[in-house]
Amino acid sequence: MPTLRPIDSKRMKFMAHVDSPCTGVCELDLETDWCKGCFRTRDEVATWSLASDDQKKSILINASARRSHAVKN
Repeated sequence: MPTLRPIDSKRMKFMAHVDSPCTGVCELDLETDWCKGCFRTRDEVATWSLASDDQKKSILINASARRSHAVKN
């Protein structure tokens, strides 16, 4: 869940900070190219630290869909 942190105390503006979904498992499924812990792709894991918060939110949505798909199968 994104947390809020102040970025301009005078105006009390907030931006969503998106935490990494890493679970510490860090094992890649070679058939799907998904991490077995967080369900991100290899590329998503590699680019996480450079991604904008909007990009990170998109990655989280996609990873959640992958997790749901994996659980159903």
